[in-house]
Amino acid sequence: MLPFWEAEDDVANSIEPKVAMVTGAGSGIGRASALALLKAGYSVILVGRRREALEETVALAGVESNRCLVVPTDVGNPDSVRTLFQATREAFGRLDLLFNNAGTGAPPVPLEELTYEQWRRVVDVNLTGPFLCTQAAFQLMKEQLPRGGRIINNGSISATTPRPNSAPYTATKHAITGLTKSTALDGRKYDIACGQIDIGNAETEMTARMKGGVIQATGDFAVEPTMAVENVAQAVLFMANLPLDANVLFMTVMATKMPFVGRG
Repeated sequence: MLPFWEAEDDVANSIEPKVAMVTGAGSGIGRASALALLKAGYSVILVGRRREALEETVALAGVESNRCLVVPTDVGNPDSVRTLFQATREAFGRLDLLFNNAGTGAPPVPLEELTYEQWRRVVDVNLTGPFLCTQAAFQLMKEQLPRGGRIINNGSISATTPRPNSAPYTATKHAITGLTKSTALDGRKYDIACGQIDIGNAETEMTARMKGGVIQATGDFAVEPTMAVENVAQAVLFMANLPLDANVLFMTVMATKMPFVGRG
């Protein structure tokens, strides 16, 4: 096995390119990860709500069109997810990697002011979505030859420690940790590995507000350091390129100086 820093050549030179699916591929971490996987030789199904954003990711990749499949999808909708995986079967016949990355948050208001609709939207995208995609991936991965595959969940460091006024997001990310462990356990018999990447302050559209200062547990506002989103993409690629007899169960990738260790 090649070292991880040479792994892209290993994938690119394989006879049959591996097939990856990235949800939330139209921006941020999902876009960066999709681009890294395409550069490494994977064929990639790009999933998200907005076709235009997904097609922009493909254009940025500059690769052969037959290595990309754009499927606008609402990951929290069972019918939409069934359509996604049917399209995947028809286009590639298999799936080697699922990156459950799509996520959303609620307005940062006090818990008692959240509406049911705001809570439900976050749960649908952040928790129900990964469950539905994982379930469909199991059905495909256990039947395909060679059997098995890998699932990576975007947990966020909020899977460990919350920010103020983040109950829906934090609750779903804590739940993702349970889904990761259950998936890793239940996937063993099918040669399906599952791990989780917990990300802190990658520089994306979602973290732009960090530069203006965000509320801390003390009630004060502080500017928080960020890191290049490409660091996350390379971490995802490292996890993806492991052989199926090895697994990174949990990985934390964060801006070195962000106030996470000791938060609160």
